[in-house]
Amino acid sequence: MNSVEVPEERPRKFGALLDRRTGPYIGGGALSMMADNVEHVLAYWVLWQTFHSPWLVGFQIVSHWLPYLLFSVAAGALAERFDPRRVIQVGQALFMAVSAAWGFLFLTGSLELWHACVLLVLHGVAGCLWMPAEQLLLYKFAGPKELPGAIRMNATFRSLAFLAGPVVGSALLLSIGPAAGMFVNILFYLPLTVFLWFVKIDGRDPEAATPEDAPTRAREKPMTFLSAFSVLGTIRRDRELLGMILLSALSAATIGAVIQNAMPEFAEGLGAGSAGLAYGVLLFANGAGGVLGGFLLEATGRVPTTARTAVIAAVVLGITTIVFAASSLYVLSVVALLVGGVARITADATEMSIVQLRAPDDQRGRVIGAYTMFGPGMMTFSGISVAVLGSLFGLRGSVLFGGTVLTLGAIVLGFFILRPGRRAERSDELPAGDD
Repeated sequence: MNSVEVPEERPRKFGALLDRRTGPYIGGGALSMMADNVEHVLAYWVLWQTFHSPWLVGFQIVSHWLPYLLFSVAAGALAERFDPRRVIQVGQALFMAVSAAWGFLFLTGSLELWHACVLLVLHGVAGCLWMPAEQLLLYKFAGPKELPGAIRMNATFRSLAFLAGPVVGSALLLSIGPAAGMFVNILFYLPLTVFLWFVKIDGRDPEAATPEDAPTRAREKPMTFLSAFSVLGTIRRDRELLGMILLSALSAATIGAVIQNAMPEFAEGLGAGSAGLAYGVLLFANGAGGVLGGFLLEATGRVPTTARTAVIAAVVLGITTIVFAASSLYVLSVVALLVGGVARITADATEMSIVQLRAPDDQRGRVIGAYTMFGPGMMTFSGISVAVLGSLFGLRGSVLFGGTVLTLGAIVLGFFILRPGRRAERSDELPAGDD
């Protein structure tokens, strides 16, 4: 008697938002990300008004991203060896402590330069603790089958948080002032922190840390900055996995968050001015592209979670950056930013999905940490490169250069990742309907 194969059920569209754990987890994370951006609005405004220091503006960028570069792999190892819920809560507690310290210093008028430097570094460390643990816990909640959709929705709600943060921060600044605004900001971190006390990691996840595991895991060799390269050594035979990490690093190092920082110059060049509605539309367009792209990807289900998708999206991001940097037409610039936002979220979500699904089970946290180190961490260098190139060729020239390098580099990496050859052993783990 012949058996009949039943096709595997495809992942549900927007299934992550409907899940009793993943949905609130993504929502709470978005609120925390919004609070992160609210703090930037309030703190950066006060720091400029107090010190008028261009050096401090540069330090704000470096202090935010350098901890990701130095400590992400160690943070991923912590999330592996201990309960990632508690690691996230430690990061959230540090965020809240920093907001409270800003509020106290603003309220008492006792802010000094060294206070600002310490708090900026602690804020960066809090984000570094949070990111690898956040992604690892997303895997534990969603499972391999639903993971690509969960990552897309998580990235989409993060984009929403980036849009909402400056709006809420400005409203707090104008209505109650920076000191009271910082204390109110603490409340935005609480939903995720409280949720993680009550949500459980059920039996579907055999990797869940238990109290009995803690003593054994605590005796394991600690992870350091150099450990990232040993982690890469364990996955060197998986061309796709290594390629996704390199693709993320390329994007971060070439354009990173440069466009947002350079927006005033572009707005003036397009005749929009440095303030007003037209300038606000430019600022809004790139983030809105990420939100629109995330919902379209999930709603249509037409874009496969493959390395080819990540490479194409990175190339499109590079091309739209070139178009934006070279454009003298306002409408064309807005369209380029929107399409670039769609391409960015497609690349980021696809890369993270492949990294998580192809990572060895016993090293997933460290592999996520390596991805974070070579992705967000490399934004440290994008700030340095734009400063050097901007001084030589102007900000427009530096953005044009970054877009060109990203386009050509992504094409070269595409040949490396997609060329025929021996497939990695974990390729069969991609969920049905996503490859």
